[in-house]
Amino acid sequence: MPATQPDFAPSEAPSHTTTPTLRGAVGPAYFPVALLARFPYAMMVVGVLTLVVAARDSLTLGGVTSAMVGLGTAIFGPLIGAGADRWGQRPVLLIAGLASSLSLFALAWVVYSPLGTWAVLVSAFLVGATAPQVPPMSRSRLVGVIFRKLPAARQQKTMNSTMAYESAADEITFVFGPVIVGLLAATLGGAAPIIGAAVLTLVFLLAFAMHPTADVVPKNTATHREPAPVGELFAPRLLVLLAGALGIGLIFGSTLTVLTSFMADLGFAERAGLVYGAMGVGSAIFALAAALFPASFSLEARWLSFGGVLLLGTIGLQFASVLPVLILVLLVMGVGIGPTLVTQFSLVAERSPHGRSATVMSMLTTAIVIGQSSSTAITGFIAENFGTQISAIVPLVAALLIILAAVGNALGVSNSRDYSREGSEG
Repeated sequence: MPATQPDFAPSEAPSHTTTPTLRGAVGPAYFPVALLARFPYAMMVVGVLTLVVAARDSLTLGGVTSAMVGLGTAIFGPLIGAGADRWGQRPVLLIAGLASSLSLFALAWVVYSPLGTWAVLVSAFLVGATAPQVPPMSRSRLVGVIFRKLPAARQQKTMNSTMAYESAADEITFVFGPVIVGLLAATLGGAAPIIGAAVLTLVFLLAFAMHPTADVVPKNTATHREPAPVGELFAPRLLVLLAGALGIGLIFGSTLTVLTSFMADLGFAERAGLVYGAMGVGSAIFALAAALFPASFSLEARWLSFGGVLLLGTIGLQFASVLPVLILVLLVMGVGIGPTLVTQFSLVAERSPHGRSATVMSMLTTAIVIGQSSSTAITGFIAENFGTQISAIVPLVAALLIILAAVGNALGVSNSRDYSREGSEG
């Protein structure tokens, strides 16, 4: 599903008489490459679950293995982002990409080997630990381009549309990644999604790493300014965003698992990924529409408003007993998820401490993956032991967490990043 790129410019090279645009600054190849490069990241959790269930015939082990992917990402994801801030994105992405491909190939072999459960879990941990942080690095690059290459009068508007696009791209990959996993597994076998993710990583991550925009965000070792203290990464203004992103990840993982259980009850478990796409449609559309919201509709108010829509959707999920109602509920949830995710990343772009942009973006994306993987394991266990209806409580709890984080954000967390000033200094 193609996503609308922000700030479209004519295909020809911009002249000195035209107003610079984001697409003109990064080049026409950037957005397709960055979109395809993030698909392996979105396919990993569900791909690992599918692979382990197919090879070891255990939904519980599949859930635990997926959780190990999240654990690896939780520990090493922010470190990869910090490495990019310190040494630059290109070398870090090249090293992480090669390690990620090798770990994916290794996992595909291990699960079908005579090795015990420990080997499967260790391999899954390595998959998460080496996962390249494409979404946060893409945001970091584009924010750097906006505030260093574009006129001041266009910066805020372009920033809004760019965060909307990036969130829509995340929605596309996180929602349709499982669809691709399902199609590959159904046609080529359980190992196909993981092998496919490894190949995509080698091809498109390499292209993303070598793209000239990797040089736009200056590495700390090449500047005369010290990065902000590590302690600023744990300031309340950022922690509340991490809590909200964790809630989004919990929604992703738990909703897909509930849907899989629901479709299995109907005898069509293999179609769960296709039905899941209903949530992605509403989410992607409204994520892009967020760029059209007026400035008077503050980021704090947007989070509260669309978080409320998401909460209503998860309440409806408790009563969805037939497929048409379930699809309607997923559409409503998608309307809430898209703008909420846009808002969270817009806020984190404003609040990232100096020299820690990729680190903070990686922390937020990592929170999503942690939520997705942990809720997949928890919801799978509940569904297998207590039934689909009981497992639907997990998305409701996740939505409540998002609302609580939104309230905390609105009650006194202020923006402290002046990107335009920093951009002029850079």
